Amino acid sequence: MSRTPGRVPGNGRVVAIANQKGGVGKTTTAVSLATAFAAAGRKALLVDMDPQGNASTSLGVALGDRRPGVTELLEGRTPPAAAVRTTVVEGLDLVPATSALARIDEGRPQVDARHLGAAVAAFRTTYTDLFFDCPPSFGWLTLGALAVADGVIIPLQCEFLPMEGLAQVMETIEMTRAGPNRNLALDGVLLTMVDARTNLARDVERDVREHFRSKVFKTEIPRSVRVAEAPSAGEPVLLYDRHSPASQAYVALARELLTHEAYRMRS
Repeated sequence: MSRTPGRVPGNGRVVAIANQKGGVGKTTTAVSLATAFAAAGRKALLVDMDPQGNASTSLGVALGDRRPGVTELLEGRTPPAAAVRTTVVEGLDLVPATSALARIDEGRPQVDARHLGAAVAAFRTTYTDLFFDCPPSFGWLTLGALAVADGVIIPLQCEFLPMEGLAQVMETIEMTRAGPNRNLALDGVLLTMVDARTNLARDVERDVREHFRSKVFKTEIPRSVRVAEAPSAGEPVLLYDRHSPASQAYVALARELLTHEAYRMRS
């Protein structure tokens, strides 16, 4: 992958939601945070970098309305504005994904990291906050998002195996800092699917907080059936059931994130 500058002119801030482990709440976190930011009056954009397109589904964008999207953007076949869709959330736009995006990780020659950098530069001038929903791997798609991001949030399910993979996530972040994006910051580790009734969840939380200290968000996301139900309605959980504990937790997370110095500087 060619080098891409991590910071480009413009005021919008770019956050990648990343973890190579699947099923830890990346898409739910990306969609919910973007929704909460939009509800707070900010102009948000979600870029769906996952070929499964779950973020696009969660925001009510039909399969037939996803082209041009991220694939065409990365291949330089469409201008950034043409790849953007409105969503069911007022103030939140989306660059959608289709299964065609899977070929990007195969390193096809027409894919150039500069296309992503140019698109992000354009988006920064329009949006206050950009979120990348990354796939569960550290292929080109995730590495490309990290190369243009200002910060990264790592969702971590409170179980043993996801915690084991956390070291690999941190290694990838350090490699990105040493290469294409020296300014990439760890915005925080987010504990997800927390069931406080279990000893395992409490043990994982204790170990993560002892190791990462202030880099672990105070807010935790509880396990919730409503989170699993919401995509079938084509809505983020904050619209599907705004009173659910998970929805309230994501609102609290947005508030916590907006107190970070990086966000205050852009307010």
